[in-house]
Amino acid sequence: MFHIVKPGDTLYKISVDYRITLGQLYAANPGVNYQQLSVGQKIKIPGLPDPNTIPYQIQISIGKRKLSLFNNGKLVRIFPIAVGKMLSGTPIGEFVIVNRQMNPGGPYGVLWLSLSKQGYGIHGTNDPSSIGKAVSKGCIRMYNRDVLQLAELVPNGTRVTIR
Repeated sequence: MFHIVKPGDTLYKISVDYRITLGQLYAANPGVNYQQLSVGQKIKIPGLPDPNTIPYQIQISIGKRKLSLFNNGKLVRIFPIAVGKMLSGTPIGEFVIVNRQMNPGGPYGVLWLSLSKQGYGIHGTNDPSSIGKAVSKGCIRMYNRDVLQLAELVPNGTRVTIR
Protein backbone atom coordinates (compact mmCIF):
# COMPACT_ATOMS: atom_id res chain seq x y z
CA MET A 1 0.00 0.00 0.00
CA PHE A 2 1.00 3.64 -0.30
CA HIS A 3 0.81 6.44 2.26
CA ILE A 4 0.14 9.88 0.79
CA VAL A 5 2.30 12.44 2.59
CA LYS A 6 0.33 15.03 4.56
CA PRO A 7 1.51 18.35 6.01
CA GLY A 8 3.78 17.70 9.00
CA ASP A 9 4.60 14.11 8.02
CA THR A 10 8.15 12.89 8.48
CA LEU A 11 9.51 9.49 7.59
CA TYR A 12 9.86 8.76 11.29
CA LYS A 13 6.20 9.67 11.97
CA ILE A 14 5.08 7.51 9.04
CA SER A 15 7.14 4.56 10.33
CA VAL A 16 5.63 4.94 13.81
CA ASP A 17 2.05 5.27 12.50
CA TYR A 18 2.40 2.07 10.45
CA ARG A 19 4.44 0.20 13.13
CA ILE A 20 7.39 -0.48 10.84
CA THR A 21 11.04 0.45 11.11
CA LEU A 22 12.75 3.26 9.26
CA GLY A 23 14.95 0.59 7.66
CA GLN A 24 11.89 -1.11 6.20
CA LEU A 25 10.69 2.22 4.78
CA TYR A 26 14.10 3.00 3.28
CA ALA A 27 14.26 -0.46 1.67
CA ALA A 28 10.74 -0.14 0.22
CA ASN A 29 11.37 3.36 -1.16
CA PRO A 30 14.81 3.49 -2.82
CA GLY A 31 15.69 6.85 -4.32
CA VAL A 32 13.26 8.86 -2.17
CA ASN A 33 14.70 12.09 -0.73
CA TYR A 34 13.83 11.55 2.92
CA GLN A 35 15.01 15.03 3.93
CA GLN A 36 12.37 16.72 1.78
CA LEU A 37 9.07 14.87 1.73
CA SER A 38 6.43 16.67 -0.33
CA VAL A 39 2.74 16.87 0.48
CA GLY A 40 0.99 14.43 -1.84
CA GLN A 41 4.10 12.27 -2.32
CA LYS A 42 3.51 8.50 -2.27
CA ILE A 43 5.49 6.42 0.24
CA LYS A 44 5.28 2.64 -0.14
CA ILE A 45 4.32 0.87 3.09
CA PRO A 46 5.72 -2.67 3.00
CA GLY A 47 3.73 -5.58 4.35
CA LEU A 48 0.24 -4.12 3.93
CA PRO A 49 -2.05 -4.83 0.98
CA ASP A 50 -3.53 -2.01 -1.05
CA PRO A 51 -6.85 -1.12 0.69
CA ASN A 52 -8.47 -0.95 -2.76
CA THR A 53 -7.95 -4.72 -3.11
CA ILE A 54 -9.85 -5.46 0.12
CA PRO A 55 -13.63 -5.81 -0.26
CA TYR A 56 -14.29 -4.54 3.27
CA GLN A 57 -14.40 -0.95 4.46
CA ILE A 58 -15.22 0.44 7.89
CA GLN A 59 -16.99 3.76 8.41
CA ILE A 60 -17.20 5.22 11.89
CA SER A 61 -19.64 7.95 12.88
CA ILE A 62 -18.41 9.69 16.02
CA GLY A 63 -21.69 11.60 16.45
CA LYS A 64 -23.90 8.54 16.07
CA ARG A 65 -21.42 6.31 17.92
CA LYS A 66 -21.75 3.62 15.27
CA LEU A 67 -19.27 1.52 13.30
CA SER A 68 -20.59 0.41 9.91
CA LEU A 69 -19.00 -2.48 8.06
CA PHE A 70 -19.32 -2.61 4.27
CA ASN A 71 -18.45 -5.43 1.86
CA ASN A 72 -18.07 -4.27 -1.76
CA GLY A 73 -20.08 -1.16 -0.88
CA LYS A 74 -22.98 -3.05 0.69
CA LEU A 75 -23.76 -2.54 4.37
CA VAL A 76 -23.09 -5.77 6.25
CA ARG A 77 -23.52 -4.75 9.88
CA ILE A 78 -23.71 -1.76 12.22
CA PHE A 79 -22.04 -2.02 15.62
CA PRO A 80 -22.51 0.29 18.63
CA ILE A 81 -19.25 1.87 19.83
CA ALA A 82 -17.77 4.25 22.37
CA VAL A 83 -15.63 7.17 21.20
CA GLY A 84 -13.19 9.69 22.63
CA LYS A 85 -14.06 12.23 25.30
CA MET A 86 -14.24 15.89 24.35
CA LEU A 87 -10.68 16.55 25.59
CA SER A 88 -9.24 13.41 23.98
CA GLY A 89 -11.30 13.15 20.86
CA THR A 90 -11.27 10.40 18.30
CA PRO A 91 -9.19 11.42 15.27
CA ILE A 92 -11.08 12.20 12.07
CA GLY A 93 -9.78 11.01 8.73
CA GLU A 94 -8.77 8.03 6.62
CA PHE A 95 -6.77 5.24 8.23
CA VAL A 96 -6.07 1.53 7.74
CA ILE A 97 -5.78 -1.37 10.15
CA VAL A 98 -2.05 -2.06 10.43
CA ASN A 99 -1.89 -4.94 12.92
CA ARG A 100 -3.78 -6.71 15.68
CA GLN A 101 -3.15 -8.16 19.10
CA MET A 102 -5.24 -10.73 20.97
CA ASN A 103 -5.76 -10.20 24.71
CA PRO A 104 -3.74 -6.99 25.00
CA GLY A 105 -4.67 -6.60 28.65
CA GLY A 106 -5.91 -3.61 30.59
CA PRO A 107 -8.99 -1.78 29.35
CA TYR A 108 -8.63 -3.06 25.77
CA GLY A 109 -10.75 -6.17 26.13
CA VAL A 110 -10.10 -9.27 24.04
CA LEU A 111 -8.59 -7.68 20.92
CA TRP A 112 -6.77 -4.58 19.69
CA LEU A 113 -6.80 -3.50 16.02
CA SER A 114 -4.12 -0.81 15.50
CA LEU A 115 -4.95 2.08 13.20
CA SER A 116 -2.42 3.91 11.04
CA LYS A 117 -2.22 6.70 13.61
CA GLN A 118 0.00 5.90 16.54
CA GLY A 119 -1.84 5.31 19.81
CA TYR A 120 -5.26 4.77 18.25
CA GLY A 121 -7.18 1.61 17.54
CA ILE A 122 -10.43 -0.28 17.52
CA HIS A 123 -10.64 -2.56 20.51
CA GLY A 124 -12.81 -4.47 22.94
CA THR A 125 -13.47 -3.24 26.45
CA ASN A 126 -13.41 -4.39 30.03
CA ASP A 127 -16.27 -1.90 30.68
CA PRO A 128 -19.23 -2.81 28.45
CA SER A 129 -21.36 -0.08 30.07
CA SER A 130 -19.18 2.49 28.27
CA ILE A 131 -20.48 1.53 24.81
CA GLY A 132 -22.60 4.31 23.35
CA LYS A 133 -20.75 7.02 25.26
CA ALA A 134 -17.90 9.48 24.66
CA VAL A 135 -15.49 8.15 27.29
CA SER A 136 -12.29 6.87 25.68
CA LYS A 137 -8.93 8.55 25.17
CA GLY A 138 -9.69 8.64 21.45
CA CYS A 139 -9.93 4.97 20.53
CA ILE A 140 -13.00 3.17 19.25
CA ARG A 141 -14.35 0.76 21.88
CA MET A 142 -16.59 -2.16 20.98
CA TYR A 143 -18.24 -4.97 22.86
CA ASN A 144 -15.76 -7.85 23.03
CA ARG A 145 -17.98 -10.18 21.00
CA ASP A 146 -18.41 -7.47 18.33
CA VAL A 147 -14.70 -6.71 17.92
CA LEU A 148 -14.02 -10.45 17.56
CA GLN A 149 -16.69 -10.73 14.84
CA LEU A 150 -15.27 -7.69 13.06
CA ALA A 151 -11.70 -9.00 13.22
CA GLU A 152 -12.75 -12.36 11.74
CA LEU A 153 -13.88 -10.54 8.59
CA VAL A 154 -11.47 -7.66 8.05
CA PRO A 155 -7.77 -8.17 7.25
CA ASN A 156 -4.93 -5.80 7.99
CA GLY A 157 -4.97 -3.08 5.34
CA THR A 158 -8.74 -2.53 5.64
CA ARG A 159 -9.66 1.13 5.18
CA VAL A 160 -11.23 2.89 8.19
CA THR A 161 -12.94 6.24 7.68
CA ILE A 162 -13.75 8.22 10.82
CA ARG A 163 -16.15 11.19 10.65
